[in-house]
Amino acid sequence: MSVNSSQAGLICAVDLGGTNLRAAIIDAHGHIHQHFKLKTPATSKAGEIVSTIADAVRACEESAATAIQKVSIVVPGSVQHGTGVVVNAPNIPSLVGFTLGVALENELNATVFLENDANAAALGEMWKGAGRGHRTIVCLTLGTGVGSGIILDGELWRGIDGTAGEIGHTSVTPFGSVRCKCGNIGCLEVCASATAIVRMAQEGLPNHFESTLHVIPEEELSSEKIARAATEGDELALSIFHKMGTYLGIAIANVVNTLNPEVIVIGGGVSGSFDLFVDQTRAEVLRRAFPVPARRCAIVRGECGDDAGLLGAAWLALENKS
Repeated sequence: MSVNSSQAGLICAVDLGGTNLRAAIIDAHGHIHQHFKLKTPATSKAGEIVSTIADAVRACEESAATAIQKVSIVVPGSVQHGTGVVVNAPNIPSLVGFTLGVALENELNATVFLENDANAAALGEMWKGAGRGHRTIVCLTLGTGVGSGIILDGELWRGIDGTAGEIGHTSVTPFGSVRCKCGNIGCLEVCASATAIVRMAQEGLPNHFESTLHVIPEEELSSEKIARAATEGDELALSIFHKMGTYLGIAIANVVNTLNPEVIVIGGGVSGSFDLFVDQTRAEVLRRAFPVPARRCAIVRGECGDDAGLLGAAWLALENKS
């Protein structure tokens, strides 16, 4: 749908990924009017990233036929709130320590907001997704890794250093043998991510000769294909999702006891397999967490899909009246 210049309150939201950059025009009602997609440059020069983001914003402006005054950027890493400095970005190392917010404001002559991708996804689900009507929610994004965002009484909780909410790097087993990228052993990320699902399948195949997963070349094995096999009754595939659901439940039980949230929203690519693991997750939460908050807390699948981060980015810009 096209946007005309009479519409006010338009935000250009940009989701900067390690492979692709997605941008969208979003209005004050949370309606997405246009999508744009560009390749994220594989570069050691932060300036090239800035130029690509600027190109996406200008494409939004051209489509909207008006200058966009606010730009909100979602970054796959930690951001120092208020300074616009990228603290870490494992998939885009050229941005680490770079003042991305200031560089973009100078390039675009517009107000620029930066936010961590998982935090933005949580805000998007609160505004237009599965967290609607709630003010204390936790969003877990299960993808290549495990991201998470915490919203307490309607406010995003970033922590004193901007790194709060890293539930994917909380420990769920003291006896794990797989080292996480963060350096720890036993993280939720190595037990409940898409990467973890594939690894568990590779580990289990030698002991499950009957599994239909044997017909898939190892380099083509994915969490989606494992989920399809589980849906068709493959015992190994089913056991993997039951196991990851249990680990997820351990983590959520700790979150429930610590934060007493109204809702846990499960997003990311693995959420497409929600029905394969949620029973184990809920059972583990009820077994481990205090009864009253455990029963109160709903565990639901996200509703915004890939647009959760874009919507959360737009919400941040719209809520800021400066």
